Amino acid sequence: MTTPSVIPVAVSGKTALDIARASAREAGARARAQFRLPKEVTVKGRGDLVTETDLEIEAYLQQTLAQEFPEHRVLSEETSAETDTAGWVWVIDPIDGTRNFVSGVPFFCVSLALCHDGEPVVAVTHDPNQNETFWAECGHGAWVNDEPARVSSQPTVEASVLGFGLGYDDQRARALLELLHRLYPGVQTLRALGSAALGLAYAAAGRHDLFLHSHLFAWDIAAGILLVQEAGGTITDGAGLDPSLASQSVIAGGTASHADFLRWQQEQGLNLGDPAI
Repeated sequence: MTTPSVIPVAVSGKTALDIARASAREAGARARAQFRLPKEVTVKGRGDLVTETDLEIEAYLQQTLAQEFPEHRVLSEETSAETDTAGWVWVIDPIDGTRNFVSGVPFFCVSLALCHDGEPVVAVTHDPNQNETFWAECGHGAWVNDEPARVSSQPTVEASVLGFGLGYDDQRARALLELLHRLYPGVQTLRALGSAALGLAYAAAGRHDLFLHSHLFAWDIAAGILLVQEAGGTITDGAGLDPSLASQSVIAGGTASHADFLRWQQEQGLNLGDPAI
Protein backbone atom coordinates (compact mmCIF):
# COMPACT_ATOMS: atom_id res chain seq x y z
CA MET A 1 0.00 0.00 0.00
CA THR A 2 1.19 3.50 -0.79
CA THR A 3 0.04 6.66 0.92
CA PRO A 4 -1.51 9.18 -1.51
CA SER A 5 0.34 12.48 -1.84
CA VAL A 6 -2.90 14.48 -1.72
CA ILE A 7 -5.75 13.86 0.71
CA PRO A 8 -9.13 14.82 -0.79
CA VAL A 9 -10.80 18.07 0.21
CA ALA A 10 -14.46 18.16 1.24
CA VAL A 11 -17.25 19.67 -0.86
CA SER A 12 -17.31 22.57 1.61
CA GLY A 13 -13.63 23.25 0.96
CA LYS A 14 -12.59 22.02 4.40
CA THR A 15 -9.86 19.46 4.90
CA ALA A 16 -10.65 15.84 5.72
CA LEU A 17 -9.05 16.36 9.12
CA ASP A 18 -11.25 19.38 9.84
CA ILE A 19 -14.38 17.44 8.89
CA ALA A 20 -13.31 14.44 10.97
CA ARG A 21 -12.53 16.52 14.05
CA ALA A 22 -15.74 18.55 13.87
CA SER A 23 -17.89 15.47 13.19
CA ALA A 24 -16.32 13.50 16.02
CA ARG A 25 -16.84 16.34 18.48
CA GLU A 26 -20.49 16.75 17.48
CA ALA A 27 -21.01 13.00 17.70
CA GLY A 28 -19.35 12.98 21.10
CA ALA A 29 -21.61 15.78 22.31
CA ARG A 30 -24.64 13.75 21.24
CA ALA A 31 -23.35 10.67 23.07
CA ARG A 32 -22.62 12.63 26.23
CA ALA A 33 -26.10 14.20 26.16
CA GLN A 34 -27.61 10.72 26.21
CA PHE A 35 -25.10 9.17 28.62
CA ARG A 36 -27.09 9.31 31.87
CA LEU A 37 -30.52 8.87 30.29
CA PRO A 38 -32.52 5.62 30.01
CA LYS A 39 -31.51 3.65 26.95
CA GLU A 40 -33.00 1.12 24.59
CA VAL A 41 -30.39 -1.63 24.45
CA THR A 42 -30.11 -4.52 21.99
CA VAL A 43 -27.87 -7.45 22.88
CA LYS A 44 -25.74 -8.68 19.97
CA GLY A 45 -23.84 -11.17 22.12
CA ARG A 46 -22.54 -11.64 25.65
CA GLY A 47 -21.27 -8.19 26.64
CA ASP A 48 -21.75 -6.91 23.07
CA LEU A 49 -24.44 -4.23 23.06
CA VAL A 50 -25.89 -1.61 20.75
CA THR A 51 -28.07 1.32 21.78
CA GLU A 52 -30.30 3.67 19.84
CA THR A 53 -27.60 6.31 20.43
CA ASP A 54 -25.02 4.18 18.57
CA LEU A 55 -27.39 4.00 15.60
CA GLU A 56 -28.33 7.69 15.71
CA ILE A 57 -24.69 8.80 15.82
CA GLU A 58 -23.68 6.39 13.09
CA ALA A 59 -26.45 7.76 10.87
CA TYR A 60 -25.30 11.33 11.60
CA LEU A 61 -21.69 10.52 10.71
CA GLN A 62 -22.66 8.65 7.55
CA GLN A 63 -24.85 11.54 6.39
CA THR A 64 -22.19 14.14 7.13
CA LEU A 65 -19.45 12.22 5.35
CA ALA A 66 -21.71 11.49 2.35
CA GLN A 67 -22.43 15.21 1.97
CA GLU A 68 -18.80 16.26 2.25
CA PHE A 69 -17.20 13.32 0.40
CA PRO A 70 -19.86 11.85 -1.90
CA GLU A 71 -17.35 9.62 -3.72
CA HIS A 72 -16.09 7.99 -0.52
CA ARG A 73 -17.56 4.86 1.02
CA VAL A 74 -18.11 4.23 4.74
CA LEU A 75 -17.23 1.16 6.80
CA SER A 76 -19.07 1.31 10.11
CA GLU A 77 -19.75 -1.05 12.96
CA GLU A 78 -23.52 -1.18 13.12
CA THR A 79 -24.84 -0.78 9.57
CA SER A 80 -22.00 -1.00 7.01
CA ALA A 81 -19.62 -3.62 8.38
CA GLU A 82 -19.04 -5.37 5.03
CA THR A 83 -17.87 -2.34 3.01
CA ASP A 84 -14.90 -3.06 0.73
CA THR A 85 -11.79 -1.19 1.91
CA ALA A 86 -10.39 -0.48 -1.58
CA GLY A 87 -10.06 3.20 -2.52
CA TRP A 88 -11.17 6.01 -0.22
CA VAL A 89 -13.10 4.69 2.78
CA TRP A 90 -14.10 6.26 6.09
CA VAL A 91 -13.96 3.77 8.97
CA ILE A 92 -16.15 4.87 11.87
CA ASP A 93 -17.16 3.67 15.31
CA PRO A 94 -20.03 5.80 16.66
CA ILE A 95 -19.45 4.74 20.28
CA ASP A 96 -16.47 2.58 21.13
CA GLY A 97 -17.02 1.35 24.67
CA THR A 98 -20.77 0.83 24.45
CA ARG A 99 -20.68 -1.51 27.47
CA ASN A 100 -19.23 1.38 29.51
CA PHE A 101 -21.76 3.79 27.97
CA VAL A 102 -24.66 1.56 29.04
CA SER A 103 -23.19 0.87 32.49
CA GLY A 104 -22.61 4.52 33.35
CA VAL A 105 -18.81 4.32 33.12
CA PRO A 106 -17.49 7.54 31.54
CA PHE A 107 -14.88 5.91 29.31
CA PHE A 108 -16.02 5.73 25.69
CA CYS A 109 -15.26 7.57 22.49
CA VAL A 110 -16.12 8.33 18.88
CA SER A 111 -13.52 7.17 16.38
CA LEU A 112 -13.06 8.01 12.68
CA ALA A 113 -10.32 7.27 10.18
CA LEU A 114 -10.01 8.09 6.49
CA CYS A 115 -8.23 5.25 4.73
CA HIS A 116 -6.85 4.84 1.22
CA ASP A 117 -6.68 1.22 0.07
CA GLY A 118 -6.87 0.15 3.70
CA GLU A 119 -4.15 2.47 4.99
CA PRO A 120 -5.24 5.18 7.48
CA VAL A 121 -4.18 8.72 6.48
CA VAL A 122 -6.40 10.77 8.84
CA ALA A 123 -7.37 9.64 12.33
CA VAL A 124 -9.55 11.15 15.05
CA THR A 125 -10.59 9.62 18.37
CA HIS A 126 -12.67 11.91 20.56
CA ASP A 127 -13.37 11.39 24.25
CA PRO A 128 -16.37 13.58 25.12
CA ASN A 129 -16.10 12.98 28.85
CA GLN A 130 -12.58 14.39 29.10
CA ASN A 131 -13.03 16.80 26.16
CA GLU A 132 -9.95 15.29 24.53
CA THR A 133 -9.46 14.80 20.81
CA PHE A 134 -6.62 12.53 19.71
CA TRP A 135 -5.83 13.23 16.06
CA ALA A 136 -3.24 12.61 13.41
CA GLU A 137 -2.62 13.13 9.72
CA CYS A 138 -0.08 11.07 7.83
CA GLY A 139 3.33 12.75 8.02
CA HIS A 140 2.23 15.48 10.43
CA GLY A 141 2.50 13.88 13.86
CA ALA A 142 -0.09 13.01 16.48
CA TRP A 143 -1.82 15.38 18.85
CA VAL A 144 -4.08 15.53 21.91
CA ASN A 145 -6.15 18.66 21.44
CA ASP A 146 -3.39 21.21 20.70
CA GLU A 147 -0.51 19.37 22.36
CA PRO A 148 1.86 16.93 20.62
CA ALA A 149 1.38 13.27 21.51
CA ARG A 150 4.36 10.97 22.03
CA VAL A 151 4.50 7.32 22.94
CA SER A 152 6.16 6.04 26.07
CA SER A 153 9.94 5.79 26.36
CA GLN A 154 9.89 2.98 28.92
CA PRO A 155 12.65 0.52 27.98
CA THR A 156 11.07 -2.75 29.09
CA VAL A 157 7.80 -4.54 29.70
CA GLU A 158 8.73 -4.78 33.38
CA ALA A 159 8.79 -0.96 33.58
CA SER A 160 5.50 -0.60 31.70
CA VAL A 161 1.87 0.10 32.49
CA LEU A 162 0.10 -2.39 30.26
CA GLY A 163 -3.41 -1.73 28.98
CA PHE A 164 -5.42 -4.53 27.43
CA GLY A 165 -8.81 -5.45 26.02
CA LEU A 166 -10.54 -8.79 25.57
CA GLY A 167 -13.18 -8.31 22.90
CA TYR A 168 -16.01 -10.78 22.33
CA ASP A 169 -14.23 -13.96 21.24
CA ASP A 170 -14.12 -16.20 24.32
CA GLN A 171 -11.22 -18.35 23.10
CA ARG A 172 -9.05 -15.36 22.23
CA ALA A 173 -9.94 -13.58 25.47
CA ARG A 174 -9.07 -16.62 27.55
CA ALA A 175 -5.77 -16.97 25.70
CA LEU A 176 -4.88 -13.35 26.42
CA LEU A 177 -5.72 -13.77 30.09
CA GLU A 178 -3.49 -16.84 30.22
CA LEU A 179 -0.70 -14.85 28.58
CA LEU A 180 -1.09 -12.06 31.15
CA HIS A 181 -1.17 -14.62 33.96
CA ARG A 182 2.19 -15.91 32.78
CA LEU A 183 3.58 -12.38 32.41
CA TYR A 184 2.36 -11.03 35.77
CA PRO A 185 3.94 -9.62 37.93
CA GLY A 186 6.50 -8.75 35.26
CA VAL A 187 4.82 -5.40 34.58
CA GLN A 188 4.13 -2.30 36.67
CA THR A 189 0.37 -2.85 36.54
CA LEU A 190 -2.50 -3.88 34.24
CA ARG A 191 -5.40 -1.73 33.02
CA ALA A 192 -8.54 -2.94 31.24
CA LEU A 193 -10.58 0.20 30.55
CA GLY A 194 -13.15 -1.08 28.06
CA SER A 195 -12.50 0.82 24.81
CA ALA A 196 -9.98 -0.44 22.26
CA ALA A 197 -9.95 2.84 20.33
CA LEU A 198 -9.23 4.87 23.48
CA GLY A 199 -6.72 2.27 24.63
CA LEU A 200 -4.76 2.78 21.42
CA ALA A 201 -5.09 6.57 21.73
CA TYR A 202 -3.70 6.30 25.26
CA ALA A 203 -0.77 4.28 23.90
CA ALA A 204 -0.13 7.05 21.37
CA ALA A 205 -0.14 9.61 24.19
CA GLY A 206 2.17 7.56 26.42
CA ARG A 207 -0.51 6.86 29.03
CA HIS A 208 -0.31 3.16 28.29
CA ASP A 209 3.31 2.13 27.81
CA LEU A 210 1.92 -0.90 25.97
CA PHE A 211 -1.55 -1.85 24.81
CA LEU A 212 -2.65 -5.37 23.89
CA HIS A 213 -5.92 -6.57 22.45
CA SER A 214 -6.96 -10.02 21.32
CA HIS A 215 -10.11 -9.46 19.24
CA LEU A 216 -10.49 -6.34 17.08
CA PHE A 217 -12.43 -5.12 14.08
CA ALA A 218 -11.48 -2.46 11.54
CA TRP A 219 -13.41 0.27 13.39
CA ASP A 220 -11.52 -0.52 16.62
CA ILE A 221 -8.04 -0.24 15.14
CA ALA A 222 -8.18 2.09 12.11
CA ALA A 223 -7.56 5.40 13.92
CA GLY A 224 -5.18 3.82 16.41
CA ILE A 225 -2.80 2.56 13.74
CA LEU A 226 -2.08 6.08 12.52
CA LEU A 227 -2.15 7.67 15.99
CA VAL A 228 0.53 5.33 17.34
CA GLN A 229 2.70 5.53 14.23
CA GLU A 230 2.54 9.33 14.07
CA ALA A 231 3.30 9.53 17.81
CA GLY A 232 6.60 7.75 17.13
CA GLY A 233 5.56 4.33 18.36
CA THR A 234 5.33 0.81 17.08
CA ILE A 235 2.11 -1.02 16.36
CA THR A 236 1.85 -4.57 15.02
CA ASP A 237 -0.55 -7.43 15.10
CA GLY A 238 -0.13 -10.05 17.80
CA ALA A 239 2.51 -11.91 15.81
CA GLY A 240 4.64 -8.79 15.33
CA LEU A 241 3.60 -8.25 11.70
CA ASP A 242 2.51 -4.96 10.13
CA PRO A 243 -1.01 -4.00 11.22
CA SER A 244 -3.96 -3.68 8.87
CA LEU A 245 -7.69 -3.09 9.07
CA ALA A 246 -8.04 -6.88 9.11
CA SER A 247 -5.77 -7.37 12.15
CA GLN A 248 -7.66 -9.11 14.94
CA SER A 249 -4.96 -8.64 17.58
CA VAL A 250 -2.64 -5.76 18.35
CA ILE A 251 0.50 -4.81 20.28
CA ALA A 252 1.05 -1.05 20.44
CA GLY A 253 3.18 1.42 22.35
CA GLY A 254 6.72 2.69 22.73
CA THR A 255 9.25 1.06 20.42
CA ALA A 256 11.51 -0.27 23.20
CA SER A 257 8.77 -1.81 25.32
CA HIS A 258 7.11 -3.22 22.19
CA ALA A 259 10.35 -4.92 21.16
CA ASP A 260 10.83 -6.24 24.69
CA PHE A 261 7.32 -7.71 24.71
CA LEU A 262 7.96 -9.48 21.39
CA ARG A 263 11.24 -10.84 22.81
CA TRP A 264 9.44 -12.13 25.93
CA GLN A 265 6.63 -13.60 23.86
CA GLN A 266 9.10 -15.46 21.64
CA GLU A 267 11.01 -16.78 24.66
CA GLN A 268 7.73 -18.09 26.09
CA GLY A 269 6.72 -19.69 22.80
CA LEU A 270 3.58 -17.51 22.72
CA ASN A 271 1.83 -15.54 20.00
CA LEU A 272 -0.88 -13.04 20.92
CA GLY A 273 -2.32 -13.47 17.45
CA ASP A 274 -2.87 -17.20 18.00
CA PRO A 275 -6.10 -17.99 19.87
CA ALA A 276 -4.67 -21.39 20.83
CA ILE A 277 -1.98 -19.98 23.16
